[in-house]
Amino acid sequence: MNLLIDIDVPDLAQGVDFYQAAFGLRLARVLDHDVAELVGGSSVIYLLQKDVDSSCARSTRERRRYSRHWTPVHLDFVVENISEATQQVIDAGAIRESECVEWRGSKCITFSDPFGNGFCLIEFDEKTYRSNAT
Repeated sequence: MNLLIDIDVPDLAQGVDFYQAAFGLRLARVLDHDVAELVGGSSVIYLLQKDVDSSCARSTRERRRYSRHWTPVHLDFVVENISEATQQVIDAGAIRESECVEWRGSKCITFSDPFGNGFCLIEFDEKTYRSNAT
């Protein structure tokens, strides 16, 4: 199974600029003038241009908004050096939302992108979270 990640943005060019500068992703192609395919991570990310206040789905009255919003699903970007990556995403336009939290051999800082979507930077001490099992 392949995992594709879709991120709604109100301005496709601004979204491409942010995700390239913040994470070193590369624009692979633009589809129909409103979808950008970004590569260079472990999954392909598609930026979908969606208008502010457009309908999210027929099953809800919720409308798209690009101020900071919360969702239980977010992206974690695994980085080699959390300090350097923090500066890179801030320089690209991210908003830092937490101090660095250390847990099970990892370091984590939360942010939001310029469109209100939350994400985390994670630096692992090893390959993944350490297990307490012996």
